[in-house]
Amino acid sequence: MTALLVPPASPASPASRASGASRQEPRAEDALVLAPVTAEAYRAFLASHEGTDLEAAFLQCPSWADVKEGWRSLLLGWGPDPRAGRLTGVALVLLRQLPGTRKYFAYLPEGPVVDWAEPDVDRWLDPLVEHLRAEGAFAVRIGPSPAYRRWDAALLKSAGHPGRRLGDVLASEVDPLGAAVGERLRARGWQRCGDDAQGGDGDAQPRHVFRVPLAGRSTEDLWSGLSQEWRRNVRRARKEGVEVVVGSAADLPEFYRLLRITEERDGFRLGRSLAYYERQFAALNAEEPGRMKLYLARHQGEVLAAHTMITVGRRAWYQTGASADHRREVRPSNALQWHMLLDAHASGADVYDMRGVPSTLDPGERAYGLLRWKLGTGGQVVETLGEWEKALSGTTNRTLYRAFQAYLNRR
Repeated sequence: MTALLVPPASPASPASRASGASRQEPRAEDALVLAPVTAEAYRAFLASHEGTDLEAAFLQCPSWADVKEGWRSLLLGWGPDPRAGRLTGVALVLLRQLPGTRKYFAYLPEGPVVDWAEPDVDRWLDPLVEHLRAEGAFAVRIGPSPAYRRWDAALLKSAGHPGRRLGDVLASEVDPLGAAVGERLRARGWQRCGDDAQGGDGDAQPRHVFRVPLAGRSTEDLWSGLSQEWRRNVRRARKEGVEVVVGSAADLPEFYRLLRITEERDGFRLGRSLAYYERQFAALNAEEPGRMKLYLARHQGEVLAAHTMITVGRRAWYQTGASADHRREVRPSNALQWHMLLDAHASGADVYDMRGVPSTLDPGERAYGLLRWKLGTGGQVVETLGEWEKALSGTTNRTLYRAFQAYLNRR
């Protein structure tokens, strides 16, 4: 594939970066190139940006391509010389073929990993779109990393009310960068998924997540940040003799058995197989040992709950939780989460991401219970920018895009 060359923006002062002010003409030696890169160069870039705004989510690690069956993958990099490993941004692209065609839907889960503070987003996105068009893509979906709004747990604990949703409550913080990126994407023809006015079909990744800040906090700070109910439940689990251990791949069938019980009890279906979790566990830990861990809560010799955690750089995610229907009074899930929170803190993580929460604040809705449970850890609900799509120009591509949306809805 031919590398694509686009002019970059020249260096600017913080004030001009924030305002998107005009810049000097770029120098030829600063030209930004997009090209395929090796997994080694890609990982080296991620490792060199741990703890920065360019730190990637686990969904943008090369190993994630090995988890997703039925998708073809590309590893791309931007920079002055990406083929030589001189990179300023990277992207894992998943390509899903539309049945009966040679065309693909291109998906960058929680990516690309670029400097979203750069006002000139065209220098990243234009070459990406053209590269994927050449690969046969008829549409592209991206997941920009900036946050949009945040609500502190203390604010939401008393905000429950019939019919109320997160958007009805004044946010604790609105991120100006997130708002600016959304405006820039919309002005360039990108459509926010799930926006009925735009015709989107909804995000594949959760738009609202729950995050517990860890940086600069002691274990005593984390404990005092828990609600009284959470502290009581953690103490109860300890008193009842609940033991938390780190499992292995051999314990995944037990985790999956509990997950099916949880799905039946709570009325949801993830649609994932045991093979999916086995593949995920193997792929992520092959990339970096200990990247994905399985935590088990045992009581009287029986596993009552099992949760998975993924760590990349200075971020940790609680990904999937499962628990039994019986002996819930010994609070195995609270014991697990507290143990995982402490492990994430001890590993040097800056944030513990508990992943998706519903947008409802209606205590009468079943989903509200999940939000209420996570609020007890004392973190924040964060509304991300969500996912954005663009159907590539051309009548055929737009027709295929509509057909693909119908295909996804049927599945």
